[in-house]
Amino acid sequence: MLLALLNSFIFRTHNPDTEVLLKAIDFIKANQHQPDEHYPDLKEVPIDGVINSAWLSAVIESNQVNRMNYEIAVLETLRTQLRCKNIWVEGAYRYRNPDEDFPKEFDNQKEKFYKQLGLPMDADDYISPLKAFLEQSLQKLNDSIASNDKVKIVKTKKGGKIKLSPSDAQNEPINLALLQQEILRRWSTINLIDILKETDLRVNLSQHFNTVASRENIDEDELQKRLLLCLYGIGSNVGLKRISAANNDVSYSDLRYIKRRFINTTNVKAAIVEIVNNILEIRDPRIWGDVTTGVACDSTQVSSWDQNLITEWHIRYRGRGVMIYWHVDKNSAVIHSQLKTCSSSEVASMIQGILKHCTKMKIKQSYVDTHGQSTIGFGFSHLLHFDLLPRFKNINRQKLYYSDAKHKDRYQNLTDILNSSINWDLIKENYNEVVKHTASLKTGMVEPDVLIKRFSRDNYNHPVYKALTEIGNAVKTIFLCRYLSSENLRIEIHESLNVVERLNGIMTFIFYGKLSEISTNSRDDQELSVACLHLLQVSMVYINTLIIQEILSDPVWKNKLTPEDWRALTPLIHSHLNPYGLFPLDFTQRLNIGESIGEHGELAA
Repeated sequence: MLLALLNSFIFRTHNPDTEVLLKAIDFIKANQHQPDEHYPDLKEVPIDGVINSAWLSAVIESNQVNRMNYEIAVLETLRTQLRCKNIWVEGAYRYRNPDEDFPKEFDNQKEKFYKQLGLPMDADDYISPLKAFLEQSLQKLNDSIASNDKVKIVKTKKGGKIKLSPSDAQNEPINLALLQQEILRRWSTINLIDILKETDLRVNLSQHFNTVASRENIDEDELQKRLLLCLYGIGSNVGLKRISAANNDVSYSDLRYIKRRFINTTNVKAAIVEIVNNILEIRDPRIWGDVTTGVACDSTQVSSWDQNLITEWHIRYRGRGVMIYWHVDKNSAVIHSQLKTCSSSEVASMIQGILKHCTKMKIKQSYVDTHGQSTIGFGFSHLLHFDLLPRFKNINRQKLYYSDAKHKDRYQNLTDILNSSINWDLIKENYNEVVKHTASLKTGMVEPDVLIKRFSRDNYNHPVYKALTEIGNAVKTIFLCRYLSSENLRIEIHESLNVVERLNGIMTFIFYGKLSEISTNSRDDQELSVACLHLLQVSMVYINTLIIQEILSDPVWKNKLTPEDWRALTPLIHSHLNPYGLFPLDFTQRLNIGESIGEHGELAA
């Protein structure tokens, strides 16, 4: 099987250091029909630069090379070199020639790409403000940390560590329970499928579901009903068979036909964008605040069948499955979602959502936990003009970088946590290449996951990796200075990430079917399940936003909510929703929100 894998591909390299690995692959191919368990002549087998030191004892046995162990060790090295693209596969896409990852016209149209990215063409014009901001941030922290009761620098044998005291607990909201009681009084219990129906009737999300066939003869109203039943069955994980059982005029085969001809991940995401844009438009700033520009990013694990190639065992969650990565604004609307493996980079997922969310929201801040940030992530965030605002679990081990070695004595209060100075010359020398890689991200020429894996510790000698690391160290230090100086910023980050934690908690309320396990081995079907789950979530937020705004517009509720109530107010409530049971879809019944309903179910003029 391993030999068949090697025989299926043609490997290439531009790096002289990895040519010996290609020789090892050719050696394995040339000796693939040898029946012995060992290669007899140790001198003929490529070892240096191919076999990791941890494998040597298993590969070399009594001056002979164990064939199977050698092949496995070569494949492990090949995997590492493929991920950072020191070796590439001829004719591939993800692991293609790295020269194909860049816009072909970049060198001839630099001004266009620099302008698109909002970056100066002169490296000095980029470095100077970054350097000045770094010095200003360090000086501000140095001057204020002595009087900061929440932040201390503790001296240790190995230097120093940051000790951060938690903020005081915030007051509990006291009137939100009354608000939920009022919702129950006015609307009683609403079936979750009616939330989807009402959203469609108000924003016409059905318009985004076009057939892949050349023509269709299904009645428009019947098509609309079947579409919504399919979307609800997939998004709740109940399945089409059980949904069809609640609607006598629709069979299981009818729903399978609609799913096959009309529903795919692309048009579901287009419908999501339509709903999110409507949420942004209908929000009353007096209730929800000014237009938000920040998203909280985090992932949650979902169990899935273990025969799928992307299903993995998660070390932290201690279970098999896949991950859903969310981008959620502070008012609980999921702006972007994506399916990822348990081991893939959360930094790459964070960047991808910011670049490809396709909504009208202008994202300028990204709140993440420890796994959603890295030095490279900080570098790209600055180049792409958004603030990366992480909550560090390991804050005690963080170090600061300063602009120049001769300036180190300026920060006497920070001496124990200072690391080294930024190499600005390295940034200047590779600035154009750094911008070239950033342009590849911005234009979608390369996936963030591919680029993040390329610039990893396995490729630490790459000049662009070194330059990005220096930029990242400077930007990360600026953030840490802000983070340690401002308790309000720390509270803001925690509050934003708590929104995602609440979303993760409510996900099983929506995606409750089959014990919330994705029961398919098809990657496309898994992505479709996540997209439909996302669709139900934003539909719920959309309708709840309308409901809450209608109640709070009542004069009875004027000045009734306290500041703590306003802080904790969220449209991600579900005590008035019922996702269970058999739910026939009835278009003659409407939710009376803000407008009168005609006797046949249509909205009155």
